[in-house]
Amino acid sequence: MKRLTTIGVLAGLGVLVLAGPAAAHVEVSADKTRAGATDVTLTFEGEAENPSGIKSERVVLPEGIAPADVTLVKAPKGWTFAATADGFTVGGKALASGQDAEWKVKVAKFPDGEQRLSFKTVETYADGEVSRWIEIQKEGADEPENPAPLVTLKPGPAPTSAAPAPSSAAPASAAPVASPPAATIQAEPAASTDDGSSTWWIWVLVALAVVGGGTFLVLRRRSKTP
Repeated sequence: MKRLTTIGVLAGLGVLVLAGPAAAHVEVSADKTRAGATDVTLTFEGEAENPSGIKSERVVLPEGIAPADVTLVKAPKGWTFAATADGFTVGGKALASGQDAEWKVKVAKFPDGEQRLSFKTVETYADGEVSRWIEIQKEGADEPENPAPLVTLKPGPAPTSAAPAPSSAAPASAAPVASPPAATIQAEPAASTDDGSSTWWIWVLVALAVVGGGTFLVLRRRSKTP
């Protein structure tokens, strides 16, 4: 019985020793898990492993999310947020011994397409100890010893179909409209070239002149006779 009791205690201690580090992960969850989602709130939880207290958390963003697209929503009291070249850092006064770190950030937009987003995180304690949760979790593989926080995205909504392109074929020509027949313009009749009908009055004047002249000469002669 003593041997069995001793073996049971040692086995229990072994399980606790092995389970301790595995439980002290940094986890992340998202309020939206669709690819391409906007204004997504990420909640990080860093479990305390060192009794000196967590002092800071540095997160490396996955490809497709820029540091400028991340803003702080909530952090432990007294902690500040600072963007880095590849992610961001939250930190400040060390938390109480055994207190987990929780912080929230907002991401402007998730990448498009079904993806697994890994947020590598480096956790620093007040005594200088560093825990690196940076190992990428492979789909279908066993969890690594120090896994990076992971968000698995679902496919986004199907893209809307584009409007059909206009047909390149030329439209059928409309039936030609018959133009009305041109109006026939009648030429004005030419002036008559009959000199007899147009110059008769000239001959009348000539005759009157001859008669008048003859009468004048007769009267003149009579006036000269004694």
